[in-house]
Amino acid sequence: MNILFLCTANKNRSRTAEDYFREHYPQHQFRSAGLSQRLCEKEGTTLVTDQMLEWADRIFVMEAHHQERIQQYTGILYLDKINVLGIEDIYTYMQVELVTLLIRMMQQAERTLFI
Repeated sequence: MNILFLCTANKNRSRTAEDYFREHYPQHQFRSAGLSQRLCEKEGTTLVTDQMLEWADRIFVMEAHHQERIQQYTGILYLDKINVLGIEDIYTYMQVELVTLLIRMMQQAERTLFI
């Protein structure tokens, strides 16, 4: 399964998710990106593309406004793939609390993949 994690800048939350799940679930493909062109350019991180959204079987966004931003640009095209994890932008890359929260939220969202 192809899984895409999205946050604002692809600096902490989505990168942590991609790196953690890639290491622990090698049977799936993982990518991550940010939704803010300005912040991705500033941080030197990956900006989401239409090709990434198409590639993904499941898309996990950290906050509801991330889903709204995708819908603003693509309409309803990808809405059935998107799950909102509800993880605030208060964590650093690979922070233990962030990893723990990601694991819990992913297990709730995709029981069949991550149990």
